[in-house]
Amino acid sequence: MKRFFLLVTALTALGFGSEAPADPLKIVATTSDLAAIAKAVAGDKADVRSICTGKEDPHMLQAKPSVILQARDADLWIRIGLELEIGWEPPILDGSRNTRIRVGTKGHLDASESVLVLDVPQTTITRAMGDVHPMGNPHYWLDPLNGRRIAGAIAERLALIAPNDADTFRSNAAAFQRALDERMFGIEALKDRDAGTLWQKLERGEDIPKLGGWAAAMAPLRGGRIVTYHKSWVYFANRFGLNVVAELEPKPGVPPTAAHLAEVAETAKADGVKIILQEPFYSTKAANQIAEKTGARVVVAANSVGGQPEATDYLALMDQIVKHVTETI
Repeated sequence: MKRFFLLVTALTALGFGSEAPADPLKIVATTSDLAAIAKAVAGDKADVRSICTGKEDPHMLQAKPSVILQARDADLWIRIGLELEIGWEPPILDGSRNTRIRVGTKGHLDASESVLVLDVPQTTITRAMGDVHPMGNPHYWLDPLNGRRIAGAIAERLALIAPNDADTFRSNAAAFQRALDERMFGIEALKDRDAGTLWQKLERGEDIPKLGGWAAAMAPLRGGRIVTYHKSWVYFANRFGLNVVAELEPKPGVPPTAAHLAEVAETAKADGVKIILQEPFYSTKAANQIAEKTGARVVVAANSVGGQPEATDYLALMDQIVKHVTETI
């Protein structure tokens, strides 16, 4: 018996009797932007995958068998919500047979519940109006403040799923938020100032001493008028004080028509539009036509992580959008 006790003690000291390390959590996000923020929050505690690569229109994805297999093993499913995924999320969740990530469970996180939502229709929605989202515009990740909020929501949900690592998730989220604040306002502006106060000042259009970062870079364009291809830039424009006066699509999700582009050209001329902003996965043919008639500059910028080579994570995504928009100021 004594020899057995000594053997057990020795094996335990060598690690043979200790508890095996837990496998990383499996997170599946519907978009590359949510996945990028989830990676920043989860760190090495999770394997994070994205359904949309950032080079695709998220409205048009399909429920591929490979994606259903990913969802089958997921501990956490994160969606944009506001019906962005309405055409392909249900078949994936149903096909996965994973009860942990069903709507209403702790393994299903709708990120839209934590953000500021714009463009909520005030009238009855019909299909004749195009691809209008009745709960609001779903492209909210293009507002950096919403990116900040999403990180906090993911941290709290992961803390609920894996409480032993809650402190790590919250610490990682705080670090991500600090990095985002510094990119938004610059390090100097944040010295001896609370980030929340700076966000409020920006919202009210008040001066911020020693302002740097994205806010300073975009300041010369504040109040300017732009044209976009799709209604996907509303949040970016709102955060940085731009006015979207027209879209190249006559209705959301409907390709440009000659008659509509003629109207857009007239509007752009009358309003002095200098920028036509669109994503890489749309053809630039219509934008170039308007540019030729108005002298506006066509800006092609990824609106999701992975949409262009330099958009490697969420902060880099916002870096490249600001760079493309401001490069000729």
